[in-house]
Amino acid sequence: MRGADGVSHVLVVGSANVDYTVALARLPAPGETVTGGTLLVNHGGKGANQAVAARRLGAEVRLIASVGDDAAGRGIREALAGEGIDVTGVVSTGEALTGTALIAVDAEGRNQIAVAPGANRRLDVEAVRRHAEAISWADVVVCQLETPLPTVSWVLGEARRRRVTTVLNPAPVPDAFPEVWRDVDYLTPNAGEAARLSGVAVADDPSANAAARALRARGVGTVIVTLGGDGALLVGADVVARVAARRVKAVDTTAAGDAFNGALAVALAERRSPHDALHFANAAAALACTRRGAQPSLPTRAEVDAALAEDR
Repeated sequence: MRGADGVSHVLVVGSANVDYTVALARLPAPGETVTGGTLLVNHGGKGANQAVAARRLGAEVRLIASVGDDAAGRGIREALAGEGIDVTGVVSTGEALTGTALIAVDAEGRNQIAVAPGANRRLDVEAVRRHAEAISWADVVVCQLETPLPTVSWVLGEARRRRVTTVLNPAPVPDAFPEVWRDVDYLTPNAGEAARLSGVAVADDPSANAAARALRARGVGTVIVTLGGDGALLVGADVVARVAARRVKAVDTTAAGDAFNGALAVALAERRSPHDALHFANAAAALACTRRGAQPSLPTRAEVDAALAEDR
């Protein structure tokens, strides 16, 4: 729960990777090589990205993740600790290499991503159970689906048992989705994920609303469908909120969703209204699109507050 200083507590359970990003004039077609790009190597993974996003926005953050017992894994731990994130729960394994993502980004900021999960697949239930006290510590627990599904299910169920607010970013959507609906307070699919999970094609606000209601009917508390350049739609038990995206020149959209989810967790921990939480998360996501890379693109609290002030 909130500390004596009033700072919010966010626990992220998820992935941590090394990202190799190549900026190209355009994305390659199948079987095609596109040359002339520039390379950026940095840290990523949805879990680590969301942890960094929440930390830069002012929350106290703990991360539970798995990295390889290799130079890349050690670099990730050091960088996260340098951000001020508690990495006690970041375990090292000699059974797999640190997760790696290969990312191509075009001139409009669109991307293609291939991931070798590596050590992320070693984050089993027992590894998380050893740090279960962090769930009670948290105001909000955030999960994604780049780690084993039984682990995600256990974390969400344990958080529900301890009455801690949960956020599930359902990405990437697996072929067999875990039955965790009733343990999810906030589900944050993008349009494609919402369509795949609900069976409702999402093309506009009415269809996004229909998809969100279909997911709520399965037991989710609140569904937030992120719509990229069209903003986001929130559908809860007694509230519907819609916010437009902040207009920016996109350079790289790689971590925009992670910026959104990290910011949402902070806003929920701060007990903001649904409308304010959406504005806050949207501003963070928009700012992340204006810089290359995953974690290097994630904005600070001062930057998000300044952006919101401009929009008033």
